[in-house]
Amino acid sequence: MIRINNNLQKFAGVNPTKKTFQMSVVEMCEHIDSNEITLPLYQRDVSWTLRQCVDLFNYQLLGPAPVAPISMNQISNTIGEVYQISFISRELVTDIKNKHLSVIDGQQRTTANFKAYDDSPELRSVVLDLIKGKFLINEGAIKKHQIPIGKLLNRDNTIFHNYVNASKTLSKPECMSLLFQIRNKLRDYNYTINLAEDLTEDEQINWFEVLNNAGSKVTRIQMQFSKLKVKDIDIYKDYTNVFNLKIEGRGYDSLYTIKPTEVSIPVAALNSSYEVVTKKDHTPNFTPIPSDVRETQLCALASENTDKLIQCFNLTLQALDTALDFIEDNNLKQPSRIDYITYLTGLFTFYDVEDLTDTQIDEIIHWYNNVSFLNMSNGERRKEFTKLLTIPELNFVQP
Repeated sequence: MIRINNNLQKFAGVNPTKKTFQMSVVEMCEHIDSNEITLPLYQRDVSWTLRQCVDLFNYQLLGPAPVAPISMNQISNTIGEVYQISFISRELVTDIKNKHLSVIDGQQRTTANFKAYDDSPELRSVVLDLIKGKFLINEGAIKKHQIPIGKLLNRDNTIFHNYVNASKTLSKPECMSLLFQIRNKLRDYNYTINLAEDLTEDEQINWFEVLNNAGSKVTRIQMQFSKLKVKDIDIYKDYTNVFNLKIEGRGYDSLYTIKPTEVSIPVAALNSSYEVVTKKDHTPNFTPIPSDVRETQLCALASENTDKLIQCFNLTLQALDTALDFIEDNNLKQPSRIDYITYLTGLFTFYDVEDLTDTQIDEIIHWYNNVSFLNMSNGERRKEFTKLLTIPELNFVQP
């Protein structure tokens, strides 16, 4: 006689697929607006591009099949529940009522729809083109046969009516009738909601990773830093987004080879400022490379004093500006890898460029022009950063 596992007998009688239900886009947006649908704290920030949003809107309008379900955790027992944050602003939500809904998988889709409902400036170039018969990105002036998605799907019926009535083209009976029909279809578009109840944090993360088994996982970096939100520090809004915008503003965003590095690279760049703020001597395993990310130490620093982590953010962002200026001011070659930028950022976190002599600048330029990160091991990367920091006669600068 075999001894059957008790869990197997228990779960054989449970069918979670019977907990599904449908919710319209407008219902979801109303609940998001009132913070009755939120996000668990560990969720990363919005990552969809404008093109991905347009693709979603077109599929909801023109697609022959439903969009994939959204997975939510219903919170009834708030004891031990994961902290919740709002969509868009990512503010902590403390008023969690019974049967509150938390989005485990589907943040990007729900956010895209909410931005249209909210007439977000981020979607200002997305229009429905009546001649081309689809949503598209229009960077120029809005044409007479186009309507911005933020007006078409606006929460306020009056805003939609006023926009249409103010246009000689859109207010024509055949156009107006079609726009009413499209507005109603997209607002009433139903998503299937896969519902779970009172999942623990580990169960939520496991569910998310199973749903995204062909995509990203909730990384340890995301988990560690997301919990700093309770101390009013948002790693994305306060630091990584700012870091990446500076990179993008100089035309270097193509140096991020895969999406997760948009978090790991900026966080690794904090290593030098951590050593400066804590007044520690440089050690090789604090090199600004993703494998040396020190999220545990940085979070511990924030636990000790949040101002110290903010100081790390500011020092690194200032040094990043200096590094980017250094490349441009000295007419250096376009960096072929992000390492050129992050290594200079680390250097200028330790040292003040204003105190450099012409000889020292020449030495840094020589290093930049001759170093190659191609096929370099992590050990070699660490040695290379130490080599850069030991260019002779640079004056150490305390913050």
